[in-house]
Amino acid sequence: MSSDRPWLAHYPAGVPADIDLTEFTSITDVFDAALRNYRDKTAFINMGKSISYDELDRLSRDFAGYLLGELKLKKGDRVAIMMPNCLQYPVAIFGVLRAGLTVVNTNPMYTARELKHQLADSGASVLLVMDNFGHVAQEVLAQMPGVRAITTGLGDMLGFPKGAIVNFVLKHLKKMVPEFSIPGATRFRDTLTLGRMHALPEIRNAAEDIAFLQYTGGTTGVSKGAMLTHRNLVANMQQAAAWVAGNVKYGEETIITALPLYHIFALTANCLVFIKFGASNLLITNPRDMPGFVKELKGIRFTAITGVNTLFNGLLHTPGFEGVDFSHLHLTLGGGMAVQRAVAEKWKQVTGVTLAEAYGLTETSPAVCINPLDLREYNGSIGMPVPSTLVCIKSDDGATLPAGEIGELCVKGPQVMKGYWQRPEETAKVMDADGWLHTGDMAKMDEQGYFYIVDRKKDMILVSGFNVYPNEVEDVIAMMPGVLEVAAIGVPDEKSGEAVKVFIVKKDAALTADAVKAFCRENMTGYKQPKFIEFRNDLPKSNVGKILRKELRSPANA
Repeated sequence: MSSDRPWLAHYPAGVPADIDLTEFTSITDVFDAALRNYRDKTAFINMGKSISYDELDRLSRDFAGYLLGELKLKKGDRVAIMMPNCLQYPVAIFGVLRAGLTVVNTNPMYTARELKHQLADSGASVLLVMDNFGHVAQEVLAQMPGVRAITTGLGDMLGFPKGAIVNFVLKHLKKMVPEFSIPGATRFRDTLTLGRMHALPEIRNAAEDIAFLQYTGGTTGVSKGAMLTHRNLVANMQQAAAWVAGNVKYGEETIITALPLYHIFALTANCLVFIKFGASNLLITNPRDMPGFVKELKGIRFTAITGVNTLFNGLLHTPGFEGVDFSHLHLTLGGGMAVQRAVAEKWKQVTGVTLAEAYGLTETSPAVCINPLDLREYNGSIGMPVPSTLVCIKSDDGATLPAGEIGELCVKGPQVMKGYWQRPEETAKVMDADGWLHTGDMAKMDEQGYFYIVDRKKDMILVSGFNVYPNEVEDVIAMMPGVLEVAAIGVPDEKSGEAVKVFIVKKDAALTADAVKAFCRENMTGYKQPKFIEFRNDLPKSNVGKILRKELRSPANA
């Protein structure tokens, strides 16, 4: 047994030590194989409407035809997608990839400031945006005339009359679609009609072509695009598929996708891996509506579900969830943030299925470690490395540490990103000369090869599975005229795992917490906004004037 992979001796039965990296060259190869095998099966379901693999083939081909035939995009051009989970999302993703282009996943809750940075940094040629967020896009695109817009309503693929009713209710009754006007924008449905008139040329995606620019924060506070190649994503699909293969039936699975497809966890684990399995994918547009979510679960026979701790906890505390039919459920995977023991134990009690914790990063496409699916109960670990993956614990001086010792968790494998888009200096900070990705997470390994996250080396705050970086929060709040100094930290929170707390030294004595929160709402996505605000006369600093967040995080302060 390989001494650098002691966990192999304890691998679940049937899971190979390594995957076949030559089976598929690109995501589109995997997609083509799924079309051959499952053409007549249901691929995606949303709000009561389903599309088959055959329809997904046709619609994504039409969208690719529009991008190449009408917009004249060239191989490698970037297309930004800014939508919640809906049927348009998989059509757009596979359309972009089939056209030989790169997907730039964009959080639909972004403020204008955040959206402008991502579009400018990625050099996106096109923005596909849901009407609900058109007013934000309008503000940004007015300053970026080179970016072409495609707009769509949530109901646009639900058929008539349901689609028209959904769009009417959202805009006129629920007031969830603010007025906007983007000159020259094309409707998504029109792109499909126009694209149908263009023959799709034979496009071959190479393994090293960038499939996704997946944006993630950084210790500098600047959001960076992780370059995830076709090889990275295919490798991770194969790794995850090998791990769960003994637990699934090809062509018979139905997975619940409540996490947004713009998040790397749902993108790979739900969309890509389960496409390979020929599964049906139920897209939940608004999982925060827990009663509505539970109602959808009661209406479908599902076999798998992924989520973050807060999602599982929310479901468990929603009346009626215990009445859902769990008789076909055999796979529950938790990631994105630490799974809490109380939640895992309650999930097993209610559903009869173990909540298996996994660990990954945007930079690793994302899966690094997964717990065996036959665990009888929660074990507190993040599991063992997936096939073809090396993981070690390193000290600050780069030495590899033995089992039981705490150090930085480092990863090497085919799923590790190519680097950060146009940021070689940032790439060099996390990837060493030997090819190890330094995660910034402090961890330890036991004698059986199970890994345990102990703490985070970075100052990153994890809110409901989303990364929040203190420097970004601080930079925004520091723009307020009434703020002299500001520091942001994460504090424990029952609902979201962690919440943002800021400490502020006032410049203007009249500054209030409400004013700060209102300013943050204008400039930051919801999960980045501070939940707690404390005013101080001064902040702890080092001898060179650096604010000491560590002191602010001490129990006496936080």
